[in-house]
Amino acid sequence: MTPRELRATSGLAAIYGARMAGLFMVLPVFMLHLDTLAGATPFLMGLALGIYGLTQALLQIPFGLLSDRLGRKPLILGGLALFVLGSLVAALAETVHGVILGRALQGAGAVAAVILALTADLVGEERRMRALAAIGLTIGVTFTASMALGPVVDRAAGLSGVFGLSALLGVLAIVILLFWVPNPERVRQHPDMVPIWSALPWVLREPELLRLNLGIFVLHLVLAANFLVIPLLLVEHLGLGGAEHWRFYVPVLLAGFALMLPGIILGERRRRVHAVMRGAIALLVLVQLLLALVLFNGMGMVFIVALMVAFFAAFNLLEAALPSLVAREAPVAHKGTAMGGFATAQFLGIFAGGLLGGGVLTLAGPAGVFLAAVPLLLIWFAAAWHMQPRYRSNRVLAVPAHWAGREAELRYALAGWPGIVEVALSPDVRSLYVKVDPGGPDTEDLVAWLAQPPAVVAARGD
Repeated sequence: MTPRELRATSGLAAIYGARMAGLFMVLPVFMLHLDTLAGATPFLMGLALGIYGLTQALLQIPFGLLSDRLGRKPLILGGLALFVLGSLVAALAETVHGVILGRALQGAGAVAAVILALTADLVGEERRMRALAAIGLTIGVTFTASMALGPVVDRAAGLSGVFGLSALLGVLAIVILLFWVPNPERVRQHPDMVPIWSALPWVLREPELLRLNLGIFVLHLVLAANFLVIPLLLVEHLGLGGAEHWRFYVPVLLAGFALMLPGIILGERRRRVHAVMRGAIALLVLVQLLLALVLFNGMGMVFIVALMVAFFAAFNLLEAALPSLVAREAPVAHKGTAMGGFATAQFLGIFAGGLLGGGVLTLAGPAGVFLAAVPLLLIWFAAAWHMQPRYRSNRVLAVPAHWAGREAELRYALAGWPGIVEVALSPDVRSLYVKVDPGGPDTEDLVAWLAQPPAVVAARGD
């Protein structure tokens, strides 16, 4: 990457991480305040925990679309301002209703798609995947750090301190946006990154994408619902005070991540992604059943730790595999729309998990929350059983100036290459999107071919 691209990538990854930390720090500690937050009931606590998913789901596609017209940085700035406002409202709230309002405002700053679009504006096509990988790594690290930091801050400053730190992180993100992230030379449309309205009907009808959207919905529903119970489980069954929960989460998350890696490697190298995915779903079913058994019969620390390691191993594997499957299934020109629908399903899952978990906790107790997830996981397992694996990959390349005006010729020539299954151009015809089968041309081959003048290509008959 160029120095400017490195600066853009580091800044946008930091903004993404700061915002995610502000949303996730509350996860391991919120239910510990069930008896101290005025007006709190299990249902309202679940609503407060998950409502940011609803506002995020409703607004993340419109934010992405508006950024093409209003500019990336103004939309990101407005979204971060909403996030800071929501964090302050929650920090100052004295009742659970105030926290619900604050969490809804936090989610209303739905800038994830806009950050990705700005990444595409600032980083060259051939290096864009590296930038996106850096942002993805930041998300994983941020989740683990948030699970450790939340209990520490809660012990020192209470729930208001957790939300207050979220506000400070939002302000830090604004500073990074204004003074570190470069300004794009121009705002471009990136249909591989940002949704477009005309493609939404197709995305909502495509069976393979619907199965993947169902999967991410159920996965995050289970996560949100479980965290209405897990903090209480640690206190009541393991005798861990809230301030000590980070000692539980950090090794469990790290062990789960380590156990996830062999599954990812097996799935990719042996072309067994779907089998590994079904195995992870089955493992989640088993974990949910055994966690309910823990609450009925009581189990020791080692057993609970093993179950949570298994849970996060399966969760992390599915969290990593599902987006890559969406990218493989979606047409190259509509990948942004497919990913937008996928993200919407993810956030709706968080919201539904908060509602379902809170309602079941009220009616059937903690064990009921774990058991309620089982039928949903089984539905997902049945849907995943019929998925047809296609191990394709996407290439994004800059179109050299000497191909200007000869786009049809360019597409026709590439469509005849062995291993290339789809070719599309961005609306401004400056970016080329190519989907290839395993063994197809790599990025370097395509860049070298594009560098040749059209006359040379035609003379050689490529």
